Amino acid sequence: MRRLKGSLTRKQTHVLYRILLAFTLTAAGVLLSAFTPLPLYVSLPLYFVAYLVIGYDVLLRAWRGILRREVFDENFLMGLATLGALALRDFKEAVAVMLFYQVGELFQSIAVGKSRKSIAKLMDIRPEYANRELDGKTEQVEPDEIAVGDTIVVNPGERVPLDGTLTVGHSTLNMSALTGESLPRDVSVGDSIISGSINLTGVIRVKVSKPYGESTVARILDLVENSVMRKSRSENFITRFARYYTPFVFFSALLLAILPPLILWAVGEVPMVAEWVTRALTFLVISCPCALVISVPLSFFGGIGAASREGILIKGGRDLEALATVRRAVFDKTGTLTCGRFEVTAVWETAELTEKEILSLAAHAESASSHPIAEGIVRAYGEEIRSACIASIEERAGFGVSAVIDGHSVYVGNRRMMQENGIVSEGRAVTGTAVYVALQGQLVGIISVEDVVKETAADAIAALYQSGVNETAMLTGDTEENATRVAKALRLDRYEYGLLPSDKVTAFEAMLADGQKTAFIGDGINDAPVLARADVGIAMGALGSDAAIEAADVVLMDDNPQRVAVAMRLAVRTLRIVRQNIALALGVKGLCLVLSALGYTNMWMAIFADVGVMVLAVLNAMRCLHIKQQ
Repeated sequence: MRRLKGSLTRKQTHVLYRILLAFTLTAAGVLLSAFTPLPLYVSLPLYFVAYLVIGYDVLLRAWRGILRREVFDENFLMGLATLGALALRDFKEAVAVMLFYQVGELFQSIAVGKSRKSIAKLMDIRPEYANRELDGKTEQVEPDEIAVGDTIVVNPGERVPLDGTLTVGHSTLNMSALTGESLPRDVSVGDSIISGSINLTGVIRVKVSKPYGESTVARILDLVENSVMRKSRSENFITRFARYYTPFVFFSALLLAILPPLILWAVGEVPMVAEWVTRALTFLVISCPCALVISVPLSFFGGIGAASREGILIKGGRDLEALATVRRAVFDKTGTLTCGRFEVTAVWETAELTEKEILSLAAHAESASSHPIAEGIVRAYGEEIRSACIASIEERAGFGVSAVIDGHSVYVGNRRMMQENGIVSEGRAVTGTAVYVALQGQLVGIISVEDVVKETAADAIAALYQSGVNETAMLTGDTEENATRVAKALRLDRYEYGLLPSDKVTAFEAMLADGQKTAFIGDGINDAPVLARADVGIAMGALGSDAAIEAADVVLMDDNPQRVAVAMRLAVRTLRIVRQNIALALGVKGLCLVLSALGYTNMWMAIFADVGVMVLAVLNAMRCLHIKQQ
């Protein structure tokens, strides 16, 4: 008992005490009724006090609803049914209905609390302060006081408060709160740092690249906090259903109480008014739509919470519902299926130089360039650039670079650059982009540079087929050669290449013509129009552009395409639980309503049909919080 109380809020504990007190008073009334000569006069005060203890808040809410002209809700139904039961001298039944209703409400409150705690774990990523460095001194300030370009200091154990670039130091970051992955990430000078991650080892200095309001952590919190505002069709169905259902059952119960006695009286039989009023009150208790009104939003909220713990941010129930019905997945290439940066995949020697020497020449010549291919070559070289040996560097857009290194002329570029300088280039078949390296007018090597496919991409495509997708495709602005290479490696069903952003939208809309629910997965600014057009837009959140994240319905915080299939399985399971709850509630209530009208049920059956079904539905909805990857 002490353990249970420790896990409850103050309000929940107060309700628990009321339940225990009302139960004790009711039990005492039942015992006194059985063992005293005047059972009614002895037990009636106990029943009355128990009823007020357990039901005063329901009656109060019902009265306030009447004053606001919002009459037809569960409080009105429960109040009317139990007051009617008291009038018919069914005292135990009246207290029992309120008692079990409050038990059900407590279960529901605990379930919602657990769901909110799962979301609250994500809320822990909110930074409390930032260490701003100014004129060699540091001061703690609010994160939103930091400006772009400021330098912040992050000590071991502290949470990174804003996005930026690491300028001093190296460390290991725990990014599990953002990506769902427990493996820490090593960072060094020049790496992008994402807010919300925890610095584990060394002291680092970060140059802020975005204000707090636009940082990764702020966007995540905004998405989660506002997710319930985007209602699913099932949630909208419940809202519309309750609006018409409640007055319908109220007037049906009224007719059940009045019409049969009038008919019996008209034909000359005893009307048995009390019996028909009891049936009508039982009908009202059974009809209360609590199970639907509570369990369906709770299921979606639980599903969104479970997804967030996996590093998948679903913006609302409507998006989760759409995700469960996706049958075609269309991908952008660069940064989505590929790593989004060029890597050296092969080096061919054409003269008396080693692979390392060729990379050294190319890296020194490209060291001043910001071109992605140049950066890839410098990374592949992996050693410090000796600036003193570089006499000059000249970059020619669309061709490459020429440099003087250790007194020797070096050309690094495409075949056109070699031909322009009279250098014979081999016709070797090279996958990806071929970078030719010439020394003193002679070709010495060819470097193959590619935007490599992500290690998880092939498994991601296979997992999508297992999750119900029947077609995969790729839309890219890259060349035919690179698009074909990626599509074949991943065994995509179809692909289109050389597309501008407007062309992507046109190509995507052509796919939508067959009516299949289609998801688009991308990360760049050029993907934003297609993400907005898709039935479900899924953005890569860690390195993706703000425009893509804003336009998307789902955000993957670790840029891992395998998460798409995980998100789909989460959505399918959540939707299955929602449908189970709708079928359970409507099925049991429908049966009991018919039996009640025919006189085959009593208040205890009504209690089960209302509170029992609500508890079962809420417990079923709580399963959404514990969805496991398959």
